[in-house]
Amino acid sequence: MRSVVLLLLVVALAACSNPREEVAKQLANQVLLPAHEQWHASNTALLDSSRAWCADEQAMEDLKRVFHETQTAWARLQPLMVGPLAEGNRSWQVQFWPDKRNMVARQTEALLDEFDDRDQQQLDGASVVVQGLTAFEYVLFDDKVAIADNRERYCPLLVGIARHQQALSAEVVDLWRQPGGMLEQLTTFPNGRYANADEALGGILRVQITAVDTLKKKLGTPMGRLNRGVPQPYQAEAWRSRRSTENLIASLEGAQAVWERIRTMVGDAQLVADIDEAYKTVRDKLAALPAPLMEMVQDKASQPKLQSLYADLDALENLQQTDLARQLGIQIGFNANDGD
Repeated sequence: MRSVVLLLLVVALAACSNPREEVAKQLANQVLLPAHEQWHASNTALLDSSRAWCADEQAMEDLKRVFHETQTAWARLQPLMVGPLAEGNRSWQVQFWPDKRNMVARQTEALLDEFDDRDQQQLDGASVVVQGLTAFEYVLFDDKVAIADNRERYCPLLVGIARHQQALSAEVVDLWRQPGGMLEQLTTFPNGRYANADEALGGILRVQITAVDTLKKKLGTPMGRLNRGVPQPYQAEAWRSRRSTENLIASLEGAQAVWERIRTMVGDAQLVADIDEAYKTVRDKLAALPAPLMEMVQDKASQPKLQSLYADLDALENLQQTDLARQLGIQIGFNANDGD
């Protein structure tokens, strides 16, 4: 009888498996990889749309809409950039921010003077400043660019950037899916990257917390928090397309998707409630901003709202970096933005 009980217990424990391994698997299969795949799909759509507009088969508003969708997919992915996308300078090829010296405009115009759409290698070997969505946004939205009147000048670069982004995202997704790739490393332990699920979860949380800190920078920099309180509206992310706030919301959603899986491991009900409320507070305040961020930072009457939002982002980051890490007993380590 005793042996039967022991056997049943072993079977039950095996069925339950390691709960932290289960959370790591859920994050990998249900959150991280799908976000990378959605990003890749958005880049494929951007390439198709760029070609269609340049062939005069699509309206400019449709191209802008597809670009916004690509921006959103990228913003949502940033808190989930575990593995290949965070390595090899790949993320800089997608977005160049902050652009403190207007390098995007200057380098894009210089490249336009010589770019030949028959030579994709010219763009693939160029500076990251001109390879990504920030340069695409410049061509599509900058007031000084008369794109509709000069497709011959701008279309080769638009299609070249979209093609570069599509190839880059395809490479990253392949690095996730291939045998021994990122998906396997987050679901089968030990492996060459992680000894156990705790290390994997620590890596995921480190990226997610760094992304929340980056949200503070993307809000605080145009507010002038690093410039003695002098607003810097042209340092807002996506200021040309007036999509800074929408991007912040999408990144917050990506970060919250990690938290929604992690929260099942937290035994402190009050901490769970506090973090849930912190996400809701930030989300509600972002959604309630009445104007594009670059306009609000120049409006003194908007400063209390922005300062309150910044404080709430700071509180959310501290709750996760300090209280959550302690509760889970997971070593978060340094923040990748430390020293900036």
